[in-house]
Amino acid sequence: MEQNENIKNEVEMEDRTMEGEASEAAGESANASAQETEKREEPTKQSEHQSRRSRKRLTNHIVDELNAKVEDMGLKLTEMNDKYMRIYSEYENYRKRTSAEKASLILNGGKDVIKLMLPVVDDMERAIANMAEDDPAREGMQLILKNMLNALQQKGLKPMEAKGEKFDENYHEAITQIPAPAPEAKGTVIDVVKKGYFLNDEVLRFAQVVVAN
Repeated sequence: MEQNENIKNEVEMEDRTMEGEASEAAGESANASAQETEKREEPTKQSEHQSRRSRKRLTNHIVDELNAKVEDMGLKLTEMNDKYMRIYSEYENYRKRTSAEKASLILNGGKDVIKLMLPVVDDMERAIANMAEDDPAREGMQLILKNMLNALQQKGLKPMEAKGEKFDENYHEAITQIPAPAPEAKGTVIDVVKKGYFLNDEVLRFAQVVVAN
């Protein structure tokens, strides 16, 4: 009986030993499998890491190129804007200058012709002044002179009032001086030898005057 019990214990011990060895073998096998899996996964992880670094470098390179292009386009845009502003300013100056010249031409286009007509007006005024009041030609001369002056005034001609005014070298040309008849007359125009005229508010002919001194 005791012998059977000993045999039973020995069998159980062998079973436990075998189970331990099997378990240990299974653990070693699992560890080996895990290590092998890690070895297989390690290159894959390294490859993925290198791929991410490559993509990052490529992205940075593309961003740098885009930034450089944007900066270059900004410089070109600034240069084109400067050229446009210079051209626009030159055009505006040209337009203003040509507009002023055109306006001046319209206003004073007949300046030379009108200036040539002034001696004729002078002669007609002197002729009328020397005619007798009852001369039948006087009225006709006055009518002709009036029509001529009206036509010239429509072109901007305006007679200059000088007699009794203070002498002004901007409008008057003193041909002689005489003693002033009164202290308050000193420096004034006593007589007009040749009438002055404006053309569109600009002096066309200076008045030739006698000044009190």
